[in-house]
Amino acid sequence: MARLSDIIEDFIKSLLNESDGQLELQRNELADYFECAPSQINYVLATRFSIDRGYYIESRRGGGGYIRIIRLDIDEDDYLMYLLRERIGSRISQQAAEDIIQHMLDKGIIDRRESVIMKSAIQDKAMTALPANIKDSIRANLMKSMLMAILTMRS
Repeated sequence: MARLSDIIEDFIKSLLNESDGQLELQRNELADYFECAPSQINYVLATRFSIDRGYYIESRRGGGGYIRIIRLDIDEDDYLMYLLRERIGSRISQQAAEDIIQHMLDKGIIDRRESVIMKSAIQDKAMTALPANIKDSIRANLMKSMLMAILTMRS
């Protein structure tokens, strides 16, 4: 059985597909619909609809509050260059790197096999011999190297 977070994510994605990539929702109405706490909706939005996964979230709290979810439609090469120049920087967490890899898979930039290889390379357990304080730096360099390989193979 699918977890509630997965069900909420799939529901929101189906609404986004029907609305050409932009959607406004009421957090409390969505929580009522799924019979869950509004914090569960917040969790799904924060973990499944981040910039790294290709979404932008606007939120306004209060009586007339809303959540606006916008699916970003970015050219693949522009997205890869953004990742290299701005997003990754000198350090990146395992979760953020996995989100980026998943987004590239979802957008067809990489295939399933490539995503499995990339995710394996950036795992903490692949760097067990390294001190904890440098794993995010090594991970950033690995991600940049893999992205450069993808860009050069596309040219």
